[in-house]
Amino acid sequence: MSEKTQTTRRVLAEYTYEPPPVERGYTGRTLYVNLSNNTIAAKPVTDVMKEKFIGGRGFGLWLLWHGVKDDTQWNDPENEIVISSGPIGGVTQYPGSGKSLVVAISPTTHSVMDSNVGGHFGPLLKFAGWDAIEIQGKAEEDVIVVIDGPGGRITIEEAPDVPVDTHLVGHWLIEQLAEKEEDRYFISSVSAGTGAENTLIGCLNFSFYDRRRKAPRFKQAGRGGIGTVFRDKHIKALVVRSGPVRGDSNHPADLQRIARVGAKLHKEIHDYDDEQNRMRKRGTPYLVQIMNDYDLLPVHNFKYGSHPDAVKINGDVWEARFTQGLPDGCWYGCTLSCSHAVDGYTVRTGPYKGQTVIVDGPEYETIAGCGANCGIFDPDAILEINFYCDTYGIDTISFGTLTAFVMECYEAGILDKEKTGGLELHFGNAEAAIELLHQMARGEGFGKIAGQGIRRMKQIFAERFGADPAFLQDIGMEAKGLEYSEYVTKESLAQQGGYGLTNKGPQHDEAWLIFMDMVSNLLPTFEDKAEALHYFPMWRTWFGLCGLCKLPWNDIVPPDNAYTDEPAKIPDHVQNYVELFSGVTGRKVTADDLITMSEAVYNFQRVFNLRLGFGRREHDAVPYRSVGPVTVEEYESRAERYDKQLQETLGLDPEKMTTEEKIAALRQYREEQYQKLIDAVYKRRGWTSDGVPKVETLKRLGIDFPEVVAVVKKYL
Repeated sequence: MSEKTQTTRRVLAEYTYEPPPVERGYTGRTLYVNLSNNTIAAKPVTDVMKEKFIGGRGFGLWLLWHGVKDDTQWNDPENEIVISSGPIGGVTQYPGSGKSLVVAISPTTHSVMDSNVGGHFGPLLKFAGWDAIEIQGKAEEDVIVVIDGPGGRITIEEAPDVPVDTHLVGHWLIEQLAEKEEDRYFISSVSAGTGAENTLIGCLNFSFYDRRRKAPRFKQAGRGGIGTVFRDKHIKALVVRSGPVRGDSNHPADLQRIARVGAKLHKEIHDYDDEQNRMRKRGTPYLVQIMNDYDLLPVHNFKYGSHPDAVKINGDVWEARFTQGLPDGCWYGCTLSCSHAVDGYTVRTGPYKGQTVIVDGPEYETIAGCGANCGIFDPDAILEINFYCDTYGIDTISFGTLTAFVMECYEAGILDKEKTGGLELHFGNAEAAIELLHQMARGEGFGKIAGQGIRRMKQIFAERFGADPAFLQDIGMEAKGLEYSEYVTKESLAQQGGYGLTNKGPQHDEAWLIFMDMVSNLLPTFEDKAEALHYFPMWRTWFGLCGLCKLPWNDIVPPDNAYTDEPAKIPDHVQNYVELFSGVTGRKVTADDLITMSEAVYNFQRVFNLRLGFGRREHDAVPYRSVGPVTVEEYESRAERYDKQLQETLGLDPEKMTTEEKIAALRQYREEQYQKLIDAVYKRRGWTSDGVPKVETLKRLGIDFPEVVAVVKKYL
């Protein structure tokens, strides 16, 4: 597909424009594309958008709110995909400044989904003249949307010969649009794949051109099936081309201020990364061994938290497999450089068998979910799954978690070879897991059922196969319709809330409190936990408003951080972000102001979910396995721990109880604790006991717009 003459591109609509200069992190306008009627238009960025919604996820929520109806479904034409970076996105002086945020109504949760992603698309979109792109409608045939900043031209094009799967279309777009080698550095695409077409868990792949490998690589906006929305709209790719990226491309208010805080963090990374987490050499796989050591690595559908074979897939293994060395980041100037890949991998199965490819990652979530959680401890099998999930456009977190659920159902006798079409889906069967993935991408066989996600599988298994709905609910690791990311939460009540009390579903980018709560015991009271479940979700939300990666905040810390008043917050780095935001935008802010920014957007998203029929207490329920042991086998694997808790906390004598009685007693206690946590968190957040933001909370945050208050009043 590398020859330009091999494909046909027919322009359906064209829009010409003069790219405005970026000023203090904003271009001042957003791009609107409607694929139903081939409309292309510019919209102004208002003062309210900048002051209250900041950028990134905030812009996405605001534009989506005004684009959809109360009853809009994920596959309705009016559903939108909105992509925005944020005012700090594209900074090259400070590590981790290349993120994009994607927002849409989700096929799996039916509520508002946001997903963050690396790659170059968001920053290059800004430098091509747009603070966000808002895509609505459905094309009649597959199209690509091309945003040519230097040419001042946007087109919607039919391209019937263009491949769909990401590793093919990504290369094709580079060959089509790059007239010379240096153009490749400033072209980025968004694509999905055949897996996104045929499942509800499709992801989006955002490209960046690897100068040393001379090839495009891809990062994933994975959560909630936004890639499925993308293919439902018949989009094969979005592609943007900008002029060269420079240190002052954001035209910040105070470039020297940004450079000072950036230089400080660059030095920390250089001096301390090797002795802390080795992010530059192994990236997020460093977590595998730590999670295993603390009994937090999901094994066999979250039954257990460790496995003796974890050593086969830990950070040492991946550091040896990653092939490029330094630097290896997904945006310019990021010295943390955690975006590693495996070169020269030969595909072993499926339609691309025999091809030699680059596998981007695997990241911790993929290793834990598609590996340990499924009982698979073979690095090559994990690479095979990683490659195909990416090119098919399937979320590796959802795939790993739902496959582990299927495997437990198989071993529990709910499923058998007849029901699975011959797939022996027991834990550890990598070949069966890979074949399931191929079936999902084709929309065939048992893969067609699995591709609908855990929430729908629970219903199908109960209705078709006579499975016990209560058991399925207990072991089906999803909440709000979103599959769990890969941490065992049984011994951390705060982290149970960190998953269950999210706006979008159980994803660790809102709050990761396991070590504070379980390991360090820094959150002994409900009030302590509630305060943490206020601060950390708001703090992490802020990264998504601005176009920032959270890893430089807490995966490298100053050596004296442990001696600060609040080491979990990394206060020195928090001050860095105050300097960075003010340095770009010119707005004078404090650390508390950053939290308030996020609180406004976070509450707005909660109200948005209410508008769509979600976002109340009943929707914050979690499967019991995330709270405690479900099965006898599970209890007895950690019997000493659980017996001690029954004795010390509940005053019971375990020796006089059967295992079933012990499970029931522990369950009653832990479920009561979770409900008490919900009460404490709702109170701290300024919500009612049903989880609805109070009108006075909306007023305090300055988002008491009439249409927002009207939604809330329905539930008060």
